[in-house]
Amino acid sequence: MSILIDENTTFIIQGITGREAINLTRECLDYGSKIVGGVTPGRKGREVHGVPVFDTIAQLIEHNGGQVPDGSVVTVPPAGTKDAVFEALYAGIKTIVVVTERIPRRDVAAMVELADRNGARIIGPNCLGLIVPGVAKMGGIGGPAKNAAQAYQPGSVGVMSRSGGMTTEISSTLTAAGLGVSTAVSIGGDAIIGSTYAELMPYFEADEQTQAIVIYTEPGGRMEAQLSAWVKENNSRLPIIAFMAGKFMDDDEMQGMSFGHAGTIVEGKEDSATEKIARLQEAGIPVVERIDEIPDMVKKLIAERSAA
Repeated sequence: MSILIDENTTFIIQGITGREAINLTRECLDYGSKIVGGVTPGRKGREVHGVPVFDTIAQLIEHNGGQVPDGSVVTVPPAGTKDAVFEALYAGIKTIVVVTERIPRRDVAAMVELADRNGARIIGPNCLGLIVPGVAKMGGIGGPAKNAAQAYQPGSVGVMSRSGGMTTEISSTLTAAGLGVSTAVSIGGDAIIGSTYAELMPYFEADEQTQAIVIYTEPGGRMEAQLSAWVKENNSRLPIIAFMAGKFMDDDEMQGMSFGHAGTIVEGKEDSATEKIARLQEAGIPVVERIDEIPDMVKKLIAERSAA
């Protein structure tokens, strides 16, 4: 099993004729993903690695006999991202991965609100997407298919990360330890994103393959507080392990500064790494010091849950 995508998931690439999108399309196809078309206004009739290109999603759906694709990967420039996402949502697409970064916050907020109204799920923006090892991937997560296959092996641990690169680093560590990954999601590093840890937890809870969760997190934002509250309120069956980066941001002179991602801005004490670690631990979520400590902690917590 998996969350959000499986072997039958069909999706499109919006902005498919862009340089990065062309590479992303190749990587996804090589991995076995089912891309049923691409959209770039003014490019109808072209092909990208055998994938037909259309001016609009409506044209694409008509070409495919009225079948609405399950998902879309949006790779258009920031100024046009909101319109592209709105087009996908109005077409009835339910899972949208937004790769684009530096999108105005007001546009992201509007996208997320419309997705909520339409019963759809946005992953990102500023993310690499998601992957079900050995099955399919949406987005550039893991890179070329050969590299993705090495880092991501099927297993029992779900991964959620604000960093695309760290999604692969953690998953590779789990794979090397023989644990593997059920589904890995690069949720995005911006201040406003479509799917937080807490919002994705119900999907993992319902996935029988997933026996534990690992999250990569950073200072800034309230997502860890939301996750801690969710775990307490829902008595989660899944042990969760966290790795916190950027502890140096706790220094007073770093307040209001950012590093790495746009969402990593410490605006007050509650945003600090120290406070987040305390809140996570209070909710029963251990925070490891090093990535290589993750597999042993996962094995320990799974064993404890099994023995309880």
